[in-house]
Amino acid sequence: MAEFVRLEVEDGIGTIRLDRPPMNALNRQVQEEIRSAALEAADRADVYSVIVYGGPKVFAAGADIKEMAELSYAEMAARAGAFTSALRAVEEIPKPTVAAITGYALGGGFELALCADRRIAGDNAKVGQPEILLGVIPGMGGTQRLPRLIGPSRAKDLIYTGRFVGAEEALRIGMVDEVVAPDDVYEAAKRWAGQFVNGPVRAYAAAKAAIDGGLDTDLGSGLKLESQLFAAMFATEDQKTGMASFIENGPGKAKFSGR
Repeated sequence: MAEFVRLEVEDGIGTIRLDRPPMNALNRQVQEEIRSAALEAADRADVYSVIVYGGPKVFAAGADIKEMAELSYAEMAARAGAFTSALRAVEEIPKPTVAAITGYALGGGFELALCADRRIAGDNAKVGQPEILLGVIPGMGGTQRLPRLIGPSRAKDLIYTGRFVGAEEALRIGMVDEVVAPDDVYEAAKRWAGQFVNGPVRAYAAAKAAIDGGLDTDLGSGLKLESQLFAAMFATEDQKTGMASFIENGPGKAKFSGR
């Protein structure tokens, strides 16, 4: 049984719940438990969408600095790839995902939030990549995902200065997608995630693969990927169901099986 991270499933929504008080610091154990929870969420047929949540007070304030402060170059070089791949397991969940951000999401915490498809934050949240203040750089994807999200110039400003970003600025520049009252963060995430329960799960997975895969290549290669994934949908039962329902009843009334 995991000690600090668990997958909770209710009404088709899986919640990857971080629970390492007081700040959900991402030590090695937490990272590996995140990986395990993400793989379970990806595999379970009763999970249609996923929320990543740190609880009502804090999302995750960063990596566990005490754990890594005295590591040598050789020791960190041996571990760094595992840091990245643990969070990438969240990014690769083939289902819609949303980070529900309360309080602080800093350093590795915000890098975890960057792995979700969407980010919903409380209006008191503080987000950012303050690793430079420790004499290092983001090491769990921040230098790669943040520029892709908000552009290189803004990402460089945030990474160079290490400053904390309030919720309203984060919304304005695209670091988060929605801001709500702090007590409403998880329910807002549930509303978004709930849209996809009993939906065309193979189409969601294909859409995610097309978008994420296309961002990692040139336009021509991305269009080829899209064409291949689009054609593959015609091997699914949901495609037949969805198009027949559209012809008979108009849009938005199909009852999908997930096959």
